Amino acid sequence: MALSRRQFLIGAGLAAAATTMGVAGCAPGSSASGGGGGSSSDLTFAWWGNDVRNKNTASMIDAYMKANSGVKISGQPGEFNTYWDKLATQVAGNTAPDIIQMDMAYIAEYGDRGALLDLSKVDTSKFVEGTVDSGKINDTLYGINAGINSVTLMANPKLFDKAGVSMPDDTTWTWDSMIETAAEVASKAKLNFGVSQIFTTDNGLQSWLRQNGKDLFNGNALGFEAADAQAFFDLMVKAQKAGAIGTPANISEESTKSIDQSTLAVGTGALQVQWSNQIEALDKAAGSDLTILRFPSLAGKATERKAWYKASMLYSASAKSKNPDAVIAFIDWLVNSPESANIGLAERGIPANSEIQTAIQPKLSKAQQGVAKFLNDIKPELSGTPAAPPPGGGKIGAVMFRYQTEVLFGRQSTAEAASKFVDEAKSNLQG
Repeated sequence: MALSRRQFLIGAGLAAAATTMGVAGCAPGSSASGGGGGSSSDLTFAWWGNDVRNKNTASMIDAYMKANSGVKISGQPGEFNTYWDKLATQVAGNTAPDIIQMDMAYIAEYGDRGALLDLSKVDTSKFVEGTVDSGKINDTLYGINAGINSVTLMANPKLFDKAGVSMPDDTTWTWDSMIETAAEVASKAKLNFGVSQIFTTDNGLQSWLRQNGKDLFNGNALGFEAADAQAFFDLMVKAQKAGAIGTPANISEESTKSIDQSTLAVGTGALQVQWSNQIEALDKAAGSDLTILRFPSLAGKATERKAWYKASMLYSASAKSKNPDAVIAFIDWLVNSPESANIGLAERGIPANSEIQTAIQPKLSKAQQGVAKFLNDIKPELSGTPAAPPPGGGKIGAVMFRYQTEVLFGRQSTAEAASKFVDEAKSNLQG
């Protein structure tokens, strides 16, 4: 099943599944059984991904076992859509994989209930500043950054040329000038979208909140109030009226599409929110070289936009693993060894280890090298790593979009929708 844009950007809901879900696809040595295996040296490693990631990860496992003859690792590749239900079932049944590919949206769900292993013994001394804290919950390191990401606006230069509109200077544009540019391109090139997903995912809200001195979360509570949400919803309505973000029907339909069928991929939109490591996949889908742009800022100063590095995903581990030392050694190898890096390159994002980044740079594709340059260029614009969403926080994007849809279709005012959104988001954190 293809992963929709909305699922990718906000994550799928975490559920305690009633039955074990099957994994999709197989990699060499893969296993459908959960748990830590028959001996203390047998490990299981679960991840979600595509065919490329499955192949790469299987090669990593084989390389590690070849160099460590006493360790046997069984792979459990899966799809993002079913991964979380299966993991919840495994954890509840005490059959969790030893090594778990983890998402930022849900690490607190597992870390707070004692399901994850403390990984502070993994060597992160060479990680880029700001990339270690992603995996910390209450000062305990439950996840190791598998790759660096940053939220971006990706642009199709061909559509800007078609519209006769210059590519924006992303170091000086504001939210208002971004809306104006998007509306102009959409009108002149006759597109469904000038910009997609900037207002209707929690990444856009978080970027805007941070620039206003707030954040999505403050510890285990929301980091903003209804008035903040209303101001953001008002900005969305302004963009809607300007013709920058498409019709309500366009927006609703777009939210269900897979990445390779999204507006930027099929040429019906000029700008689209996406994580930086997706540039290569979108280039391929669009049949064109896309451009990575920064998010806008309030005052037109990129150094004030409060950007952040996000872990594209994390490596976590079961607290009930029979051999935690072997788990830690393998995760350490995954993130710090040249052998692992030369296999995976930047498929899981640009490596957090700065020395590994340098070593693999010449082997990266043109698109991946562009991502590496972008992530380096924005260092002066970074402003702290957001804390992982607290338990229940992973639902915030889906809740927000539901109330925004009411606003876009004219069924609720921005004030009413914002108040209900905040009330429901708060209740999820208390559940």
